[in-house]
Amino acid sequence: MKQQTKNIGIEVPEPKGKCTDKRCPFHGTLKLHGRLFTGVVTRSKAPKTVQVEFERTFAVKKYERFEQRTTRIPAHNPECINAGVGDTVQIMETRPISKTKTFVVISK
Repeated sequence: MKQQTKNIGIEVPEPKGKCTDKRCPFHGTLKLHGRLFTGVVTRSKAPKTVQVEFERTFAVKKYERFEQRTTRIPAHNPECINAGVGDTVQIMETRPISKTKTFVVISK
């Protein structure tokens, strides 16, 4: 019996793993909206949580230059995706899952 996955509205490959997480966008009831980022997982110590890091350019008006800044975002990591440290992942915004988590991993 194959587990049914739903269309999340974005063209990403379906995860191959099985999942019983209700906060999974593919197998649960979590809806996605808002921003989409691509970054590298730098930490995965907390259960079902990863920290995703990516660089962005920031304009410094005073010097009329640009600088690189690093952004770290905690994201929910569903069982079916199970991203580890060093993996490049896509995360997307969703409703607040906890005090700090408002993003979820959608592909590895």
